[in-house]
Amino acid sequence: MEQIQKKDIRALSLPELREVFVQMGEKAFRANQVYEWLWQKAAYNFEEMSNLSKELREKLNLNFSINAAKINSSQFSADRTIKNTFKLHDTHLIEGVLIPTSERMTACVSSQVGCSLTCKFCATGYMDRKRNLNADEIFDQVVLINKQALENYNIPLSNIVYMGMGEPLLNYSNVLKSIDRITAEDGLNMSYKRITVSTAGIAKMIKKLGDDGVKFNLALSLHAANDDKRNEIMPINEQNTLSALAEALKYYFAKTKNPVTYEYIIFKDFNDGIEDAMDLAKFCKHVPCKVNIIEYNPISFADFVNADEDKTEIFANYLKKQGINTNIRRSRGKDIDAACGQLAVKETQ
Repeated sequence: MEQIQKKDIRALSLPELREVFVQMGEKAFRANQVYEWLWQKAAYNFEEMSNLSKELREKLNLNFSINAAKINSSQFSADRTIKNTFKLHDTHLIEGVLIPTSERMTACVSSQVGCSLTCKFCATGYMDRKRNLNADEIFDQVVLINKQALENYNIPLSNIVYMGMGEPLLNYSNVLKSIDRITAEDGLNMSYKRITVSTAGIAKMIKKLGDDGVKFNLALSLHAANDDKRNEIMPINEQNTLSALAEALKYYFAKTKNPVTYEYIIFKDFNDGIEDAMDLAKFCKHVPCKVNIIEYNPISFADFVNADEDKTEIFANYLKKQGINTNIRRSRGKDIDAACGQLAVKETQ
């Protein structure tokens, strides 16, 4: 007997699901019930769908799959950060992090298996990009990390950052679809304002965000406001120069009126001087913005060192004197390689 190829049910929109149900001889409203189980209740198997008949659940099980991501392992940091390795339906592994602080409970999620951008300071950049994540695989990370936050700290997620493995804007449609499911009333119903998508800087896709009128927050991993320095650590800058990014950000801001966050990892004797701060202050004039200065988290592949604390303070104070909203972000989860730039799957299964 020929094996039926099961279809990923979460790849279907609600209208598509209704159509499928009618073709199966079922009432269209049953599709609404299933959709609610999938996206509001995050059901991972058809047996959980208790308001459906046993016959319909069996029919769904025969024709469809729910390609759920699962937590493969978790590591707990001394500062309460939890790093997870998720196993996907095709056995690929990705990482995601729960970052608890006194003000918020943040999920840092991945958008790709590996990354193609080869940023010199980032562990993920030394991995090959295997594939993009589907929207439901990104959604699953949020659901599982939220469950973890409740189980461990009795506090639900307050924020989501797309700052894990991969470049979100190179997986544009799945990232936007995942955000739709996370924010929709018939999904997780989280606020757009609690979601930040971080990009290494792909000018044409930043413009597309503007055209699509997105409501979530945009962060640009800048790390140098000088083309020569940025080329050295981020090869993507060669095709997406600072002037191209400035033009794209102006376009994005004109369309969305959303201010931008610049992330700036500060490296000792590379981008921590007063001239670097002046370059950054100049770049900040393009659109309303704030700057997060981030401690560098060493990785075995690279020789960079975090800037001295006094130089970091001088750098931040210069920006503040220019009227730029500036924060120094301390790393979380460093002891378990869960901090910014450290995500790289070491497990093999």
